[in-house]
Amino acid sequence: MTTTPTASTTPARSTGLTLAAGVLTGILALYIALVALGNITDFGTNQQFVRHVLAMDTTFKDDDLMGRAITSTGLQDAAYVAIIVWETVAALVLIAGTYLWARRDRLRARRLSTYGLLMLLLLFGAGFIAIGGEWFAMWQSKSWNGLDAATRVFLLSGVALIVNHLPGGQRDAI
Repeated sequence: MTTTPTASTTPARSTGLTLAAGVLTGILALYIALVALGNITDFGTNQQFVRHVLAMDTTFKDDDLMGRAITSTGLQDAAYVAIIVWETVAALVLIAGTYLWARRDRLRARRLSTYGLLMLLLLFGAGFIAIGGEWFAMWQSKSWNGLDAATRVFLLSGVALIVNHLPGGQRDAI
């Protein structure tokens, strides 16, 4: 036997999901804003990380893979700046989504949060896990391997995206 939410249960469920979606979005907004700020204010630290990953200079140096290496510091730095810009835009989008969740503007909050969370999934999933981890063989490096951190952010972003899209009641179904 299935039951439909009653008028007395729907608001509580809706409020709880709205709160959960807003909190998860806010956590990721804070995280990526701090990452972007750190990369801007301490540019050199992660610049070295990106350079080593793209140069593949701490991998097994397999001849079949080393043709993928990017050794031009100009191209490496351009990639790093692009990452920082992407992080900054994602942070701003997620901050706006968090604000809209707090205002209970669910439709716009969900839309903006989805864009920001997808940006994180693309950066950490496609960028760091797939391209950095596999194409540039970052998994082979003992000293410049960011796969664990990327996986954590990718998974948390995915959970947040799912929670953002759970229906919170009849009015919430999209």
